[in-house]
Amino acid sequence: MARISYLHPDQVDDPEMNQWLQDAIDTGSPGPENQAIRAHNKVVMRSFTQLIRTMRNEGVLPQDLRELMRARIATSWGRMFSTDCHY
Repeated sequence: MARISYLHPDQVDDPEMNQWLQDAIDTGSPGPENQAIRAHNKVVMRSFTQLIRTMRNEGVLPQDLRELMRARIATSWGRMFSTDCHY
């Protein structure tokens, strides 16, 4: 199993990446633990950060409905991957 470490903001030398990680810690979005892993690769971290910001700032759905959709998708994936055990 792969073991990818979390980077602490003090370990991130790039100022832009450090700011993205600090923003995630301060706001909780995108998940700070995920950003701490993405901080290993600037291209990956930039892509996810820009996607989340675009969806949040320019998305067509209201925030409450987006959260409801996210929760519904998260709970419905079990059947797709045969992990729900409710037959």
